[in-house]
Amino acid sequence: MLTGALAIIVANPTDLVKVRLQAEGKLPAGVPKRYTGSLDAYSTIEGLGALWTGLGPNVARNAIINAAELASYDQVKETILKIPGSIDNILTHLLAGLGADFFAVSIGSPVDVVKSRMMGDSTYKNTFDCFIKTLKHEGFLAFYKGFLPNFGRLGSWNVVMFLVLEQAKNVFRV
Repeated sequence: MLTGALAIIVANPTDLVKVRLQAEGKLPAGVPKRYTGSLDAYSTIEGLGALWTGLGPNVARNAIINAAELASYDQVKETILKIPGSIDNILTHLLAGLGADFFAVSIGSPVDVVKSRMMGDSTYKNTFDCFIKTLKHEGFLAFYKGFLPNFGRLGSWNVVMFLVLEQAKNVFRV
């Protein structure tokens, strides 16, 4: 969790710019855009400190997702290996990586939605306010908007990461 939290402290400005530019793509025709591109967004966001808008939920999201991925990978892999005829091979690691991703996205999606909304809309007072307003106005399933694209993004990352880690463990075994 700590490594996930530390990584996002460094990456938050880039994530903020990404979210803001994505939000601009949803503006109705005729509404002027705030930014002309990434560099313009970095330079015109409301001061240096504002680049860390949404840091709290972003740290929570990254820490939760990293912890869920790492904690569930071995459990999913062990479960697969209990199936008669299963062997420890690339397919097992592929499935374990996707399983770990499913758990991570399932657990992290609500925090991810709140993080993105706070970064894209400055009308929320704090994380709790964003969570309550989303729940009240859109219902519980609003916290799982974008689940499939997020699953696809994290799934591809997990598959590559866990395959590389497993191969590295095999190479460096004594």
